[in-house]
Amino acid sequence: MTKTVYLMRHGETFFNQQKKIQGWCDSPLTDKGKNQAIIAGQYFTENNISIESAYSSTSERACDTLELVTNKDYKRIKGLKEWNFGVFEAEHEYLNPPLPYGDFFVPYGGEGELQFRERVAKTLYKIMEEEEKQTVLVVSHGAACRQFMRSWAHTSKVDQKERLGNCCILKFEFKDEAFKLLEIINHDFSGL
Repeated sequence: MTKTVYLMRHGETFFNQQKKIQGWCDSPLTDKGKNQAIIAGQYFTENNISIESAYSSTSERACDTLELVTNKDYKRIKGLKEWNFGVFEAEHEYLNPPLPYGDFFVPYGGEGELQFRERVAKTLYKIMEEEEKQTVLVVSHGAACRQFMRSWAHTSKVDQKERLGNCCILKFEFKDEAFKLLEIINHDFSGL
């Protein structure tokens, strides 16, 4: 059976607005972030997509986003959390090293890039293997979405070099134990 998973980044938060490093630490959605989630939710309505099952990172910003996109009951999953940046959490983004981060955060109590990628990939694989429904929404985080894309880059030609914006949606097909990125849905938030 072919399943579809819509992997989505949360809406804008106060820390996003303040350019603070936000991994396992959390901050609430801004009014703009809430409106981004509502607009992203309209994508599903306008395209007659019925979300049958939903999952979220345990972070408040992801749960709040999901609740604005759909009123469906959902499961909170720790494995969908953002990269753990260790002591850099809640510090200013100018302290980030140049990309790729690799294992930069490990000596500071954070996760290595491959360790993080594997965590997110295994979590999403387990969700979709066990899921009986065909259309699934998963709300997570920017780096988590990007690392999942990298895990399955070999199965698809779809890519986006720029940063994945708030409430960006990655549409994946899950079939024969493999994910394939079909489309990247970016919304027009210029009016916000």
